Amino acid sequence: MDQFDDELREIKREIVESRGLIIKTNNLTNALAADLKTISKRQLGFERRAFWNSASANLLFVLVVIGVVKLAWDARIDSVQAETKQAKDKITKLETDVKEMQRRADDRTRAESAAAAFYELVRAGRRQEIIDGFEALRKEPLSRAELAFFTDAVDTARAELGIKSYQLGLDHLRTGRWHEAAVAFEDAIRMKENAAHTPSARLNLARAYRKLNRQRDAIPMLMQLSEASADKEITDDAMFLLCECLVDIQAWNDAKTTLRAFIRRFPDSPFLNDARMELADISLKH
Repeated sequence: MDQFDDELREIKREIVESRGLIIKTNNLTNALAADLKTISKRQLGFERRAFWNSASANLLFVLVVIGVVKLAWDARIDSVQAETKQAKDKITKLETDVKEMQRRADDRTRAESAAAAFYELVRAGRRQEIIDGFEALRKEPLSRAELAFFTDAVDTARAELGIKSYQLGLDHLRTGRWHEAAVAFEDAIRMKENAAHTPSARLNLARAYRKLNRQRDAIPMLMQLSEASADKEITDDAMFLLCECLVDIQAWNDAKTTLRAFIRRFPDSPFLNDARMELADISLKH
């Protein structure tokens, strides 16, 4: 009986222990389930964050790639546009050069035609036409040799026409046709102002002016000839003629001063006695 009681107590103890174990197991199971649920929530949150992070990273990567591609594309477009612009500019320059070359060729052709026509005038000795046509010809694109040749031809034509006008003026002067003489001497001077006959032409023009009562036109030329002429005979004649013109216009003080200078400068002049007599007469009367 006692043994049976012991066994029964043992069984009860084991049952109590089993219930305690069951309760502990349930508690552990519940705790584990709670832990699993917490872990599951954390895992879901992590996965969600990982997803959004990954999506953001992918989006950022895509944006970066797009930006890099756009920059590269823009750079390529700029490069192509620059190359295109350079090509267009080069084509425009070449077209301009071609037009300029064509224009120069046309100008040169026209200049050659004009030079050939002008040369025919030179060969024919048509002096006045040579002089009249040279101003238009020199505007053409002539070579240096052509321009020098035609310039010499014009100078020669001017000199020849100047001599012709000068000789014609002398003829008019000898016959007393003062107006025609003045016109001829003016033409001679205008044709070539630095010719050898120009000082004589100026002196004779002054003589014609005096005969035409144009002493005031003659005086400036005579003053220049009497001061700057290299020809002593012309200087002598010019200064005495200047004295006569001053007397004609009754510029007594200037006339006396000029006569004194004439007597002092040209003691061997054939007009010396006339100058002395004129000075004495003016000094007595004025």
